[in-house]
Amino acid sequence: MTASNDNRELRVLGIETSCDETAAAVVLRRGPASGEILSNLVRSQLDEHAAFGGVVPEIAARAHVEVADVIIKQAMAEAGLGWADLDGVAATAGPGLLGGLLVGLTTAKAIAAARALPLVAVNHLEAHALTVGLSDALEPPYLLLLVSGGHTQLLAVSGVGAYRRLGTTLDDALGEAFDKTAKLLGLPYPGGPEVEIKARQGDETRFDLPRPMVGRAEPHFSFAGLKTALRRRAEALGAVTDQDIADLCASFQRAVCDVMIDRTACAMALYEAAPGGNTERRLVVAGGVAANRALRKGLETLCAERGFTLHVPPAALCTDNGAMIAWAGAERLARGLSDGLDFAARARWPLDPDAAPATGAGVKA
Repeated sequence: MTASNDNRELRVLGIETSCDETAAAVVLRRGPASGEILSNLVRSQLDEHAAFGGVVPEIAARAHVEVADVIIKQAMAEAGLGWADLDGVAATAGPGLLGGLLVGLTTAKAIAAARALPLVAVNHLEAHALTVGLSDALEPPYLLLLVSGGHTQLLAVSGVGAYRRLGTTLDDALGEAFDKTAKLLGLPYPGGPEVEIKARQGDETRFDLPRPMVGRAEPHFSFAGLKTALRRRAEALGAVTDQDIADLCASFQRAVCDVMIDRTACAMALYEAAPGGNTERRLVVAGGVAANRALRKGLETLCAERGFTLHVPPAALCTDNGAMIAWAGAERLARGLSDGLDFAARARWPLDPDAAPATGAGVKA
């Protein structure tokens, strides 16, 4: 069920704890592709994980437990609402780190039970996919490029709950590849922004790095080989200078952008050639890596060449946040969809469970 004629106002609390941000927000849905963020609070755990160069699941779960109640109360207070004003409560139920998911989902269940509110167990990827309805008042259909620390996918979005996966990563997600590259070069965590900053000071032509999967018929991605090639170039230099690091970052980012443009162009062709055709040529980019300026510039050029319009939510709504969870919950509630208190958290939860298997090490569903 994807369509809705329900124009009732819905006020929904959203809770996000799938990784290393504890977030809560309240969103007002006025109707299809019409909403307002009443509050949106995010408590980052960067300091807790920085020393480890990545997210430690046990530390993340414990941090969620410590601050979730406080963040939720603050979100409600900022929205100026009481519990009786809510029409539902939504929480990320997957995919993500299971320990963190359990904290947010269990908290949402307790609120739903205590306040007799409907519960919506939200797919984190669907929340990213639908955010553009809140930020840009854009309804499906559109082509989605989802680029985050955990997922890199291309999907045809035809409605709420209706997704067709066109391509996925066969190994690392793009955000993961950026973070691993940064760690390899001794840059601070999180690595994506650090690599981008260094790349601006570097020569992107100095190192000839591979462009994995470019030209393939299916718009899948692979970044493990690129990361390995960069490591070998760095090792061959011996002691690297600051300029070496900048040039390596620039060369890596250039290779990544070339891959992303080629793979997205491939998906555009498949999207347009689908049965029934897709007359709405719109590309939506979501996920934390959407903030990368070089990638966005490349996608802008591609869209201009292919006759697509590009839609990217504000950076605060691309990274993990409670507003996107609340909005996805409201969209599902408007269609009469809610979940039981026995709904189980899921570490993996594909948007398109019928997609043909993609083979490779560490394939992200």
